[in-house]
Amino acid sequence: MTFRWGLLGAARIAAALIPAMREAGGEVVMVGAREPQSARAQAFAAEWQIAQVASYEDVIGADLDAVYIPLPNHLHRPWSEAAMRAGKHVLTEKPLSLNAEQAGQLAAVAAETGRVLLEAFAYRFAPQHRAVLEVVRGGELGEIRLYRGVFGFKMTNPGDFRWNPEMGGGALYDVGCYPVNLARLLLGEPTSVSAQARWAPGGTDVALSGLLAYPGNGRGGPLVGIDCGFDWMPEGMLGHCQVVGSEGRLELTEAYFSDTEDFRLTVNGEARTLAPGNGYTEMVRHFQRAARGEEALLYSPQDAVNQARVLDALLLSARESKRVWL
Repeated sequence: MTFRWGLLGAARIAAALIPAMREAGGEVVMVGAREPQSARAQAFAAEWQIAQVASYEDVIGADLDAVYIPLPNHLHRPWSEAAMRAGKHVLTEKPLSLNAEQAGQLAAVAAETGRVLLEAFAYRFAPQHRAVLEVVRGGELGEIRLYRGVFGFKMTNPGDFRWNPEMGGGALYDVGCYPVNLARLLLGEPTSVSAQARWAPGGTDVALSGLLAYPGNGRGGPLVGIDCGFDWMPEGMLGHCQVVGSEGRLELTEAYFSDTEDFRLTVNGEARTLAPGNGYTEMVRHFQRAARGEEALLYSPQDAVNQARVLDALLLSARESKRVWL
């Protein structure tokens, strides 16, 4: 039986997910909009050949298997909860919520309703991510001594919601969450964090640098740093990851992207050829299988809660200029 999807919102990222849903064997049945009859909503549906345009409420009440939520960050929690309570599995864009308390509430609803809830870090399913995990977890680099993750771009639209703190704006939520997420996947959960930030007049973090502390084997754990920002790279985007161990090092460009062919993985100075693959499609394919009970969910709602705890701590550290223990 075809897996039936509904979308809440016509965000740019949805344009990457619609082809992935179809390639994974799903059907995009309808898209929800604040104003279903608006020219923008109708044009989006026509461009992507989606038969129905409806309100958000109508989408979560329809005969669907799942909804995908790419709304502004402050709307992730309420609509994710509403969709699960309406019997839908939910794929929600990162960050899952605005803080760990909200993420915990969503995890509880997922457990209560028996619905699959996944935070949409699609890069985790892309070939470069799998290769990095194999190199690090396989011990090829020896004991990990350093991780550095950088992700930033030049944002020039003053009306973008990502400048608005009430809507969950800020560089950490938008791009910094990626290097934090990969650090956690490679090294586990940090014990404390320290951070500093550059703030916009409205209160969002324009740029943030953070240190994540990890326990070591009697001599200190790996040095872990992340950098993110909205005022870098006027010519384009930068996403870079470096991991250094006692026996070697790796570097990955385009580290947090999901469907690019431009990334380069270098291990000890040697470029590695990776198998092709689209992280968006693989994420959707896995989500559908998990929703059908065909395989276990790789990243549970609790993983999203743990992610939110680290983001909370980094922002608190930057605001109050202190080390925050987790």
